Amino acid sequence: MDGEKSSILSLKKPYEKLGKLQRIIIIAGIVGILLIWLSSFLPERKGTSTAKEKSKTADEFIADTEQKLVDIIGSIEGAGKCRVMVTLENGVEYIYAVEQDINSDRKEDSDSVSQRDDTKESIIVVDTENGRQGLLVTEIQPTVKGVIVVCRGGDQPLVQQRVTDAVTTALNISSKRVCVIKLSE
Repeated sequence: MDGEKSSILSLKKPYEKLGKLQRIIIIAGIVGILLIWLSSFLPERKGTSTAKEKSKTADEFIADTEQKLVDIIGSIEGAGKCRVMVTLENGVEYIYAVEQDINSDRKEDSDSVSQRDDTKESIIVVDTENGRQGLLVTEIQPTVKGVIVVCRGGDQPLVQQRVTDAVTTALNISSKRVCVIKLSE
């Protein structure tokens, strides 16, 4: 019986030697491991998206820009109901990561030195959930070529100036690229 008692006491001694802070740390660690284990049963969120999903086509860019301009211009005093048309100089441009392989050959003769450089460029391709795609470095949005605004107050010089100022400021274009005319009813 004494042997059993001493073995039970020896099992309790390591636990008793731990300080209160150490016990809290061990319990917190166990709780953390359990939470990580439980999170593996939760469904994955679709919050992470690829660059392609975030990018807009030129048509989507035009539609979004036109709608925003209609909302802004419609709130300008005297403009009233309006319609907007945006034209672009170019579409969306994608810049991909490139790997360069440069080979140089240098030949020296007694009379002359010749050097030949060969450069090969290839787009870096990565595996994604949609298949293999080029590694996108940056996306350049389209450049606005011109804007036509047709609104009820388009024949009044003050309204024309206000609308032109709003469009040039919003799109960072010159006033030569904006045309404001009266809406026929």
